[in-house]
Amino acid sequence: MSILQAIIIAIVEGLTEFLPVSSTAHMIFTSTFLGIEKDEFVKMFQVSIQFGAILAVVAVYWRKFLDFSNFYFYIKLACAVIPALVLGYLFDDMIESVLEKPIPIAIVMVLGGIMLLFIDKLFQNPTILDEKNITIPKAVTIGFWQCLAMMPGVSRSAASIIGGMQQKLSRKSAAEFSFFLAVPTMLAVTAYSIFLKHWHLASGDQKGYEMITASSNNLILFFTGNLVAFIVALLAIKGFIGILNKHGFKIFGWYRIILGLAILFFLR
Repeated sequence: MSILQAIIIAIVEGLTEFLPVSSTAHMIFTSTFLGIEKDEFVKMFQVSIQFGAILAVVAVYWRKFLDFSNFYFYIKLACAVIPALVLGYLFDDMIESVLEKPIPIAIVMVLGGIMLLFIDKLFQNPTILDEKNITIPKAVTIGFWQCLAMMPGVSRSAASIIGGMQQKLSRKSAAEFSFFLAVPTMLAVTAYSIFLKHWHLASGDQKGYEMITASSNNLILFFTGNLVAFIVALLAIKGFIGILNKHGFKIFGWYRIILGLAILFFLR
């Protein structure tokens, strides 16, 4: 993977991580069309640059994340992330095997798009307009909804936002709680992929940080990818809230359907 390819992948990650369109699917599609070899470093890179994207959430909502007097906020996030941590660990190998198969991911993109076309009508009359009114049981329920995104193509953002709206959150509050929940979720996923997971190379198993530090080129790719993802995600977060308030989810639903069908056509 070249530096230009890494930057393109990072731009795609930053743009799509917090949109209900599946950043994983977009990175897989992009890698396929760029002809990037699906080696272990590339897989780890696509996971680890999500760290740069989640830092953008902390930067945008720094008052919320650095308000240590609001301990209940951290408790809710901790409880909500537990389902994803447990199920993600149990099904890690199964998830990884799907990452190399664009066709089923494209099908999931289409099905998820159809769901987004009707979500605004399915969940009307919200009663929770602010994160402070989200209870721990509701936060945990949203956390279970987030687990649907373990299937690449579903979108972590879409699953958690739909879960939030099902729990009577408004579109805006559901989207923002999805952003907040992304921080511990993706931080745990990134830490696991870098420090704990054994990646199977021809030369033997290696941890993520060992692959990153194996060469100066890998280090450059890793830090450049995270920096680009951070900058692009800053813009995407602010833009998403504006689009969501003005147009709802239909625009993202049609986008998923069109992209999924296009992928199926070109890869048939």
